[in-house]
Amino acid sequence: MNVNIFVLYLVVPFGIVQLSAFAQELEPRAITNVPVGTNFVAANYSYAQGNILFDPALPLEDVQAKTHALIGGFVSSFNFFGMSAKLNVILPYAYGDWEGIYQAVDTTTQRNGMADLRFGFAFNFIGSPALKLSEFSTYEQNTIAGFSLQMIAPTGQYFSDKLINLGSNRWAFRPQFGFSKKINTWYVEGALASWFYTRNRSFWDGNTLQQKPIGVTKLHLIKTLDKGVWLAFCLGYAYGGRSFVNDQKSKATISTMRIGAVTSIPLKKSNSIKLMAFKAIRFEQGADFFSLNIAYQYNWNYRKN
Repeated sequence: MNVNIFVLYLVVPFGIVQLSAFAQELEPRAITNVPVGTNFVAANYSYAQGNILFDPALPLEDVQAKTHALIGGFVSSFNFFGMSAKLNVILPYAYGDWEGIYQAVDTTTQRNGMADLRFGFAFNFIGSPALKLSEFSTYEQNTIAGFSLQMIAPTGQYFSDKLINLGSNRWAFRPQFGFSKKINTWYVEGALASWFYTRNRSFWDGNTLQQKPIGVTKLHLIKTLDKGVWLAFCLGYAYGGRSFVNDQKSKATISTMRIGAVTSIPLKKSNSIKLMAFKAIRFEQGADFFSLNIAYQYNWNYRKN
């Protein structure tokens, strides 16, 4: 059995600068069924270049950055009322250089440190029974539907007197409904989600930052190839997230599209490498960058029977 799911949590560069960075993460195979008792550990390196400054409330123009991230994560599957479920924890470390215009003056800065911790829970309620490893060889996917809740905790590096930060100093919550449909050797996946944010009462220069929810739609087309290799084409769109600083609203909402491709290549039993490329395109406000990612995954099952 070749189980490859961990790309779903590591395809975003990282939760850097502001939480709207996460709004449009692309997660192929997020809803895949796996045997109960399967654990995954993964390490991901991400490089991103472009406008990696996501909050319309920040008074910076023409922002460009080159950033790097090292991301570690853990996923565990279990039986949830007879259906497949997963818990995940993600911890990113980031460093990079930013340049932009602040009050008509060219400005540069560097940051390195921990970004915000993220964790979540997901379960499938249609088409994904909780199976032991010994039972999984006879499982054939048809249609799967599921729900997940991701949370981001304000644990990353944050300076209230700085415009650019690796942490966000506020909580974020993302409920999501998704589906997966198998058609021969293809899988079609889609999802609807929204990000909700608490207030940052220590925003830059002693202000309070609020942000409206961001709505997200995602679509993935996945092709299974020989010897456990698979390839995914990803598309997502995010809209909303208008910011308010001390109840004064910003000029624009976030409106971005993200496209990408992911491939998973098994190395040997329980090991795989994933290669990822993504492009974010800004229509109104939001991310506008290109990123490359490489991830290593190892999985094991502690419940053989």
